[in-house]
Amino acid sequence: MAAADTSRFFRARVSAITDLTPSFRRFTFAGDDLAEYGDPGFDQRVKIVFPTLTVGLDAMPTGEDWYLQWRDLPQDARPPFRTYTTRAVRADAHEVDIDMVAHDVQGPASAWIERAVVGDEVLIFAPTVAHTGVSFGIDFVPPARTDHMLLAGDETAAPALAVILEQLPEEACGVVVLEVPDPADAAYLPHHAGFEYVISARSDDRHAHLLPSVADAAARLAPAGRGAAVEEIDVDNEILWEVPRTAKGGAALKSAPLYAWLAGESGAIKTLRRQLVSEQGVDRRAVAFMGYWRLGKAEN
Repeated sequence: MAAADTSRFFRARVSAITDLTPSFRRFTFAGDDLAEYGDPGFDQRVKIVFPTLTVGLDAMPTGEDWYLQWRDLPQDARPPFRTYTTRAVRADAHEVDIDMVAHDVQGPASAWIERAVVGDEVLIFAPTVAHTGVSFGIDFVPPARTDHMLLAGDETAAPALAVILEQLPEEACGVVVLEVPDPADAAYLPHHAGFEYVISARSDDRHAHLLPSVADAAARLAPAGRGAAVEEIDVDNEILWEVPRTAKGGAALKSAPLYAWLAGESGAIKTLRRQLVSEQGVDRRAVAFMGYWRLGKAEN
């Protein structure tokens, strides 16, 4: 865990709820404490602790060893938490936006998203304004010079994709591939003139859009190279998460013809990892793979 003075828990209340598209709901959090909320940028991961009908926020350990203490709690006494992306920070106004996917209630996070009202409180574990240097909560770590970028994922990756697209320089270029639950969700991503957008609603055949579209984009953006073996990961029991970095946390390469950032359901990301690295021959040091969730499993 990061040092206590550079990451900590913030207590915040919901000040506004905005339905952006059928599947994306923006929660604006407010509170004087958020003046110290840090914003390292890009796909900065944060943890949100949700109260439930039986466990309140005060049950959450918030000290330096909070995670170990949380694990030691009886399961029915643990406040649930999930991982999200900081969408926007307005320090002067003491406000933070976090976009969440609204879907059928399947667990404590989706239940909170469904029933939350203005005034409800959460805890957010995030960087503080004292955070400087490399943030290991950021997984978008491209080489200094990249000819093209391939950014892809499902709806759980969309908030991170949105921030990345907003913060990339205007000379950046590439392809965005996104799979969403509803056709109207295509309006969620901000426009970047340098990127081609390949967005489609999910069909009954899950990932029928995502997998071939990423393979097509990779073939167009990077000439086929010599494939490299990848260690297969059991996504039902292990975390699929590979972000190439140097020992100091920077990009693994100084330059690359293609940098790929892929995030979403672990089964799909595992397939994309094999397609790009083993079959297409994309340098694995220029590909970040994040299995955000696994179909049929709750994830923290």
